[in-house]
Amino acid sequence: MSSRIVTLPNFLTIVRMVMIPVFVSLLFYGRFGAALAVFVLAGITDALDGFLARHFNQKSQVGTILDPIADKLLLVTSFIVLSLPAIHIQPVSRHLPIPFWVTSIVLSRDVFIIVGSITINIVTGFRRFRPSMPGKINTVIQILAILLVLVCSRETYLSGYILPATYMIVAASSLFSGVHYAFHASTIMNEDRAQAELDEEQESKNQ
Repeated sequence: MSSRIVTLPNFLTIVRMVMIPVFVSLLFYGRFGAALAVFVLAGITDALDGFLARHFNQKSQVGTILDPIADKLLLVTSFIVLSLPAIHIQPVSRHLPIPFWVTSIVLSRDVFIIVGSITINIVTGFRRFRPSMPGKINTVIQILAILLVLVCSRETYLSGYILPATYMIVAASSLFSGVHYAFHASTIMNEDRAQAELDEEQESKNQ
């Protein structure tokens, strides 16, 4: 993995982070169609920087840190802003804005994982955490949920058919992936400990 900072994937990641205030500004002024376009464009840059990093030897240590931060900032910002009543001009669907209980579950899940990871790192020094499959699925669900909310914010007549189920799926996925990650982290740590013991045993045999 390269230690380079200036790479095309990293540039795309920074562009995605710059899009966040643009996205929020468009929401503030009720430009939901334009905000939807910016959100989709941010998703395209995310897919593109991952493709370039994997297939053109553009992976870097900076990118492995910046990319998930950019993704999380965009999603968290989206949920928070789209939960604000002032964002939606009257008349508005009773399913908009995003209910605060949904956003609180989404944020609590992230805080739980971050605080847990930091605590484990401080206590044990372990830092090789990696995402779980439920966590990846949860991210996809949240992205789709924001897309649906943006569409329904523009076409409010769709909200009654789509949003209630969307909110329940987001909440259930966030809760499940958060609880699962506690077991996932434990498994990773046990595997790392077992591998370290195996390496020490092999090293002692070679001496």
